[in-house]
Amino acid sequence: MKVVDILRVKGGTLFTVSPDQPLKDSLDVMAERDIGSLVVMEHGDLVGMLTFREVIQAIVKNGGGVGTTIVRTVMDDAPLTCTPETEIDEVRRMMLGRHARYMPVLNGRTLMGVISFYDVAKAVVDSQDFENRMLKAYIRDWPVEENAEPEPKL
Repeated sequence: MKVVDILRVKGGTLFTVSPDQPLKDSLDVMAERDIGSLVVMEHGDLVGMLTFREVIQAIVKNGGGVGTTIVRTVMDDAPLTCTPETEIDEVRRMMLGRHARYMPVLNGRTLMGVISFYDVAKAVVDSQDFENRMLKAYIRDWPVEENAEPEPKL
């Protein structure tokens, strides 16, 4: 399974923010849309990620508020990224290795979407459920061989 399979199911809705926007405005968008991250874009290029982790660190550092903080000063300016063709197992390893919960998907320099660790986990569970159902159906429909010896009774 590849990242493109998750994006196909998830859809292409993206929420972005400028690095020079006030952090307060970004928090309003995150709360309003019930999302945990925003992609930081500047002149059409991805320049960072803003997640609730960076927000919490900024609030603690600022004594409990955001004040006049701008996104650029708190964003992750080197986020993990992947391509639509990246295998899900590789994405899992990358996300676990960096404790990343969100990953932008880039096709060249074009932002295709963002996948979350939840999206990855759900895709894996759904795939395993499907495989499990197929195996059970296969076992249930197992062909009986003619001339086969009966199984011993215990």
